Amino acid sequence: MTSTVPPFANHLPVRIRFGDGRAAELPAVLAELGATRALVMLDEGIERFNPAVAALLDLLDSTDGLTVTRFAKPAGEPTVAMVDAAIAGLAAADADVVVAIGGGSVIDTAKAARLCADQGCTFAEFLASERRYPEPVLPLVALPTSAGTGSEVSGGAVVSDPDAGRKAGIANANLRAQVAIVDPVLTHSMPPSMTANTGIDALAQAIAGMVAKVRTPIGDAIALEAIRMMGRSLVAAYRDGSDAVARSEMACASMMAGLTMNLSDCTAEHSLGQAIGGLSHAPHGLTIGLVLVETLERERHHVPEQLERVADALGAPDDGTRDGSRAVEAVRAIITALDFPVLSSLGFTEDDVDRLADAALDDFFITMAPEPWTRDEVRAAFLSALALTSRTAA
Repeated sequence: MTSTVPPFANHLPVRIRFGDGRAAELPAVLAELGATRALVMLDEGIERFNPAVAALLDLLDSTDGLTVTRFAKPAGEPTVAMVDAAIAGLAAADADVVVAIGGGSVIDTAKAARLCADQGCTFAEFLASERRYPEPVLPLVALPTSAGTGSEVSGGAVVSDPDAGRKAGIANANLRAQVAIVDPVLTHSMPPSMTANTGIDALAQAIAGMVAKVRTPIGDAIALEAIRMMGRSLVAAYRDGSDAVARSEMACASMMAGLTMNLSDCTAEHSLGQAIGGLSHAPHGLTIGLVLVETLERERHHVPEQLERVADALGAPDDGTRDGSRAVEAVRAIITALDFPVLSSLGFTEDDVDRLADAALDDFFITMAPEPWTRDEVRAAFLSALALTSRTAA
């Protein structure tokens, strides 16, 4: 041994209820919170293709003593306009609890709207302010319908500003939901592409928690178990959405990746991905997957021992290299098995690399990398991603 364990502090006060069918406990949770007027934020039209969500909404509507107001968030990543609409909806409903049912974009919208409603401001006004994060007035109950961001247990929210071509991330412990009900059945209706995108985001978060300069032993422990489960379940869930075991493991692992992100942090893969998303408005998980291998290839030169642990969790055979390359190749194999697109498929060319690099270097997450990234390294990662014409060729 060469050093003591560095000091750290962790606090994650989210109450978690996990398991198939636990969404049915939502009325009881609301009763425990003393709520009688619920604003339910959800993806627009989700009940038409997600039978489990439709059943849950029927259950809420039939709950005695509970008034339910629905706010349907339009499809796509949350935007400043969507958050402002949700703020207005929250005020009109006179709610005493916020319930977010949907993917990370819905939960992030609920977090940001609740924060701004408490302070009587728009989201743009909040960003331009000193950014106070007081304890929330209303409780938030989050029920994820995707296995990806882990937003149900995290204190972060990412909101796009299409006019500025960037994403605004906010983070604070007081943004977290008070209760997370993680019911894998709510994720069964996800189509393959969404399963791949959200799953890669969760895997990236768990791996990032292992390499970030602010990582902790508790975060490592949770991350490694999340990585182990996703390594054997992500591709299975993608190939067969009715695989209840794979769906259950992905729901649990993505929630744990969200915990890891709060115990540690995301790193360069999110900065480069969010640069892509800010310019293309592509789904968040998709943008992360487009550069995940390229960022890990750089990081393995700085934290090979950590990526060796990731490789072991992914079940990669020991090849004696001990340089972290096993983890990179294992992640590359997963991305290939998910039929992931390549960066050029979004219309990006080498002419866009400088703009992408500027956006990535301005993003907070890249500062959490184990060693500082240079501009040349960021450009090289984007150029490497652009050089791919297909995943099978890689």
